[in-house]
Amino acid sequence: MKRIVYWFRNDLRLHDNEGFTRAVQQADEVLPVFVFDPKLFDELPDLGFRKTGIFRANFLIECVADLRRNLRNRGAHLIVRVGNPATVLAELAQQIGASAIYASKEVTSEETDMESSLSKRLKPQNIDLELFWQSTLYHVRDLPFAIAQLPDVFSQFRNQVERRAKVRSTFEDPVRVRLVPEVDPGDMPSITTFGFPGEMKTDIRRAVPFKGGETVALERLESYLWEKELIKTYKETRNGLVGENYSSKFSAWLAHGCLSPRLIYEEVMRYEAERVKNDSTYWLIFELIWRDFFRFVALRFGDRLFKASGIKHDIQKRWRRDNDLFIRWAEGETGIPFIDANMRELAQTGFMSNRGRQNVGSFLVKDLGIDWTWGAAWFESLLVDYDPCSNWGNWNYTAGVGNDPREDRYFNIYSQATRYDEKGAFVKHWLPELTQVPAQKVHLVSALNRREQEEFGVALGDTYPMPIINPGKWLKR
Repeated sequence: MKRIVYWFRNDLRLHDNEGFTRAVQQADEVLPVFVFDPKLFDELPDLGFRKTGIFRANFLIECVADLRRNLRNRGAHLIVRVGNPATVLAELAQQIGASAIYASKEVTSEETDMESSLSKRLKPQNIDLELFWQSTLYHVRDLPFAIAQLPDVFSQFRNQVERRAKVRSTFEDPVRVRLVPEVDPGDMPSITTFGFPGEMKTDIRRAVPFKGGETVALERLESYLWEKELIKTYKETRNGLVGENYSSKFSAWLAHGCLSPRLIYEEVMRYEAERVKNDSTYWLIFELIWRDFFRFVALRFGDRLFKASGIKHDIQKRWRRDNDLFIRWAEGETGIPFIDANMRELAQTGFMSNRGRQNVGSFLVKDLGIDWTWGAAWFESLLVDYDPCSNWGNWNYTAGVGNDPREDRYFNIYSQATRYDEKGAFVKHWLPELTQVPAQKVHLVSALNRREQEEFGVALGDTYPMPIINPGKWLKR
């Protein structure tokens, strides 16, 4: 009897999951397993905050619980453990007499180190480890160039893959799964298992009530494309700041593998054929190609992605390591309303818009000169949609140490704020202390004189902080 262990990682879905589908097809019995690694929730010693914060921890637990329910509906179960994945998986494989462990292939070092560690444990037992590439829109083997020849510039990458590569078809969900019997499924952990307080507070002002799992992910896809048809205007609305529907919000489910990029692609193609094809429908695919690009960049450059010198290996750049300034930025206490509103949204919900991320990143790096890796680590801790390749890749670009020299951009925070939050609605949403300040003054609140402060109920340096840099420089540009 052939038995295969399937190790679920960042592919927490049953639809379009090649590795799991192959395991079900090729084995008489399958053991689906997810292992929570406690190390992912440790505090980062130099920075004093956790590697994975409460929002993502909670979302991950919801994803795994949903996967367990979906497997039960197919006559199986999800074996859940807490521990070192390499140790746990090797022991389970030996215990059931498995011939192989199948899993999704990852590209960044912590994940690939775990693959190597598992492989070493399996060799003496004569158990194979087979890894499947299933996280991108375009399969790595279908790229029209070797990874070592990956274009430095995104537009060149996009032009080549669109012209010379095809998106593979999705895999069908397995209807029935034959489970290895008599293995204790284990209990689902809660956030308290990893040292978080018992209840996660949710902020009613949040843009989207993120809930983990494939079930909700597929509902969001159906709603966004077919029920509300929000994709029709995606290109025009995607830079919005307030609310659930200005952008697709697929990123959190993509990051955890609850939603396949190829399924999104197929649904968009179907929508274009049955409803309408325009710049907006294409732009959603365009964003998926950006996501691919960052994953292939990580594959090409390895650990350079995580070092202060970046992909460029620019050792000339010097960064400040000022903890007080960093904390003011992280807590949304910079005295620059557009920055503070975005940072408070992140701290209180685990989400921030793309427009917000670009601005707060530019501010930390270009205006404060703070080590960009601190910012990337803060995002890693808090973002529900954290993906190592996209997060650290984007921060490389923001810091000017990415592989495309033209991406070393500077954001004029004041002009960005007045352009994308013209009426100050977003700033007032997250900074209620500025509610009474008129729209034309709210983005430069530090310029209010004493009479205006009294009139608008603001006390600079008391109810709202004085700015940590002089915002006047943005007016001169």
